[in-house]
Amino acid sequence: MRVVVADDAVLFREGTARLLTEAGFDVTGLARDAAELRALVARDPPDAAIIDIRMPPGHLTEGVEAAADIRRSLPDVGLLLLSQHVETRVATRLVTEFRAGVGYLLKDRVSDLAAFADDVRRVAAGGCVLDPELIARLVGKRRERDPLVALTERERTVLALMAQGRSNAALAAELYLSEKTVEAHVRSIFTKLNLHPDPGDHRRVLAVLAFLRS
Repeated sequence: MRVVVADDAVLFREGTARLLTEAGFDVTGLARDAAELRALVARDPPDAAIIDIRMPPGHLTEGVEAAADIRRSLPDVGLLLLSQHVETRVATRLVTEFRAGVGYLLKDRVSDLAAFADDVRRVAAGGCVLDPELIARLVGKRRERDPLVALTERERTVLALMAQGRSNAALAAELYLSEKTVEAHVRSIFTKLNLHPDPGDHRRVLAVLAFLRS
C-alpha cells in the first residue's frame, strides 16, 4: 500500500515514515507543508495520505484544507489526519464533509505500530477512524436534545466502536458477542436514529455523525 506523510516536524515525519516502512507500506513521499503535500499527491496519487492538521505557514487548519482539496480532486485517496490535541470541531468536519475514507488520530497513537498500521489500511479501504480519546470525550457530553437518548448502554458502546471504524466482525470479537447479536444492535441503532435504508446514504456514517453531534 502506497502512502505519503505530511508534517512540518522533521523527526516526527521521518519517524512515521520509518515505522510505516517497517510495517510493509511503500512511503512514496514526504511533505513539510500543505503546498508540498498537494504537489506530491497530484503528481503520484497514493492510497492514503497521513496529514498533520496544523502545518506552515499559519499552523491552524492547513492540513484539513489540503485534505479537502485532495478529496475533491482525488476522492479515492484515504485521508488520515493527526493532531497533538483533541479538536472536536475538526473531527466533526472531517466526518461530515468526507463521510468515508477518513480518520482522525492523536499523534501518540503512532507509537502503537500495529494499531496505527491497521488504521491506515482501514482509511485507505474507505473506512472511518476516530481516536478513542475523542470518542471518550464525546460519550461524556450530554445535551438537552440528545439524539442518542433512546439508545441502551450496549447500543451506545456499539456506536462508539462503530465511530472508530470497527466492522461488525471486529465489534463481535471485542465485545465477546456473536455477529448476529451485533447486527441486531446495529439495526436497532439505525431504527432509533431514524436511519432508514437509502441507496444514497451510508447509514453507518450517518449514525457516527449523530454520535459526534450529541
